[in-house]
Amino acid sequence: MPVSRIVSMGLRIYYEDTDAGGVVYYANYLKFMERARSEWLRSLGLDVVELAREEQVLFAVYRATVDFKAPARLNDEVVVTAGLSRVRRVGLSFEQEVSRNQTLLCRADVKIACVNAVDFRPRPIPDSVLRRLNSENVA
Repeated sequence: MPVSRIVSMGLRIYYEDTDAGGVVYYANYLKFMERARSEWLRSLGLDVVELAREEQVLFAVYRATVDFKAPARLNDEVVVTAGLSRVRRVGLSFEQEVSRNQTLLCRADVKIACVNAVDFRPRPIPDSVLRRLNSENVA
C-alpha cells in the first residue's frame, strides 16, 4: 500500500519502558507509535488539542495489528516512524515501525477513527483536515 511522507522520531529506552529483564514491555511500543502519529499530524500543522477544541474531533485507535520482530532494551536508541497509508471519510490508516540501527524491531498497521470529542461517536473528518490529509496523495 502506498504510504505518505514518513515522519521519524528518535527516542532512548529508559528503565520505565522495560520489564524486569530490561526488555521493552510490549505495550510501550504502542505509546512510542502514538507519539510518532502525533508528530506526523503536527508536521501538517494539525494539533490534536486544537482539533478537539475548535473542530470537536478526536482521533482514536480502534485497531492495531502489531508484529514484534526483535526486542529493544534498556538504553537503546530507537527510531519510530509513521506514514499515512489510507484516508477515509471517518478514519485513517498508518503504517508504523520501530527500529534500532536499521534493524526492524516492530511493525504495525494502525487504524484510527475520527470521533466526536463530546460523545465519542464516529463522525466524518472535517473538510479542512481532509484537505491537508489528501495533500499527502494517499488513496
